[in-house]
Amino acid sequence: MPHLTYLAVLAGCLAGALWLEPVLRVGVLRQWRRLLLTLVPVVAVFVVWDLLAIAAGHWTFDPAQTTGVVFPGGLPLDELLFFVVVPICAILGFEAVRKVGSQRTRGDR
Repeated sequence: MPHLTYLAVLAGCLAGALWLEPVLRVGVLRQWRRLLLTLVPVVAVFVVWDLLAIAAGHWTFDPAQTTGVVFPGGLPLDELLFFVVVPICAILGFEAVRKVGSQRTRGDR
């Protein structure tokens, strides 16, 4: 099952971050419009970047470690999911730190 390696890494990232939503109630996923507005430009820039790098021969993907689902231009589904999953995990982490930090600040007064 090495073709699922990339997806397994993404699943691990999600597992490490998604628990922050219900446990710390960071509210990232509840504000899905705001999340979408944040993700769209990031995903767009990195998809274009990758497509240009693939076309120029500077960037490749190991087909043995990806699902094999490839979009026009040579971009694997796994890479597109990376551009969605990693920012979501980063935002969840950022909001968790912000929430815990604000709770500690209020408690220090």
